Amino acid sequence: MSAVPTSPEFAGSRQPLRVLLVDDEELARLRLKSLVAECSDPRCAVVGEAANGAQAMVWLTQHDCDLLLLDVQMPGRDGTQLAAELRFRSPAPAIVFVTAHAEHALKAFDLEAIDYLTKPVKRERLQMALRRVAQRLALGLPPAAPANEAEDEGPVIIVSDRGRVIRVPVTDVLYLKAELKYVTLRTAEHTHVLDDSLAELEERLGDRFLRVHRNALVAKRAVRALERRALAGDAEEEGSESWAVCMAPVGEWLAVSRRQVAAVREALVAAGR
Repeated sequence: MSAVPTSPEFAGSRQPLRVLLVDDEELARLRLKSLVAECSDPRCAVVGEAANGAQAMVWLTQHDCDLLLLDVQMPGRDGTQLAAELRFRSPAPAIVFVTAHAEHALKAFDLEAIDYLTKPVKRERLQMALRRVAQRLALGLPPAAPANEAEDEGPVIIVSDRGRVIRVPVTDVLYLKAELKYVTLRTAEHTHVLDDSLAELEERLGDRFLRVHRNALVAKRAVRALERRALAGDAEEEGSESWAVCMAPVGEWLAVSRRQVAAVREALVAAGR
C-alpha cells in the first residue's frame, strides 16, 4: 500500500489541522480516521495515510501536515525512530503516539511528543491531544520543538494556561495531585491545572516519579522527609495520623498510603536522605 493524500477540500481562512495517520494496521487507521472526523473542536482533516515509517517519509517529501498520529511498533522503521528523524524537519510536525504498548511512553515523552494515547483510543482523549496541537498553532508556536531546542530543554509537560501554551520542564515538577476532575501540577513557583489523568502522567513520566497515594505522584528528587502527621482530609482514619512526605522547596506535605511507605523510604535512602 502506498501513502495517498486525500483531496484538500478544506482550504479556507480557518484550515483544519492536517493529520497524517501512520499505522501498519488498516483497521486501526480506519478507526482513527473515524474518530478524527468526529472531533469538531478543533476541526481536523486526515490528509494522508501510511502503513509504515518509510511510506510516511515518502509522503512527507511531497506534502505537509500539522500532526502525525503515529503507531510505535511497525515493520522496519518504528514510530520512535520516525519521530526522532522528524524533529530535524523545519517546521517539524507535532507527534501524538497511538499504541497499545504503554512501556514506550517514556521514550515518546523524551521525543517531545505532544501526547501519548493508548489503544483503544477514546474520542475525548484524542480531542484533548488535538486541542493541544491547535493551541500551539494558534499562538504562532511550532507544533514541535526543533531537535536542538528539545535536547537543550529536556522533556516537558505542555500546559494550557488562560489561552497560553506553557512548556513546563519535567525537572521543575515537584508533584502532581488529582483534584476532582483535574490534576494539579506543582512547581516551586507556580501551580498549573492539567486535563490529563494521573495514571496517564505516571506512564509518561516513568521512574523519576513515585506514586505515593491514589491521588498523588511526586518527583523522587523533591522528597525531603517521611513522617507520621495529621493531615486534614487526608488521614486514612478520621482524627488519626497518617504517613506523609514533605516536598522541597515548598515545604508542603502530601499523604502517603500505607502500601507506598516502603517505596518512599527506599527512594529516600537511594537519594542519601
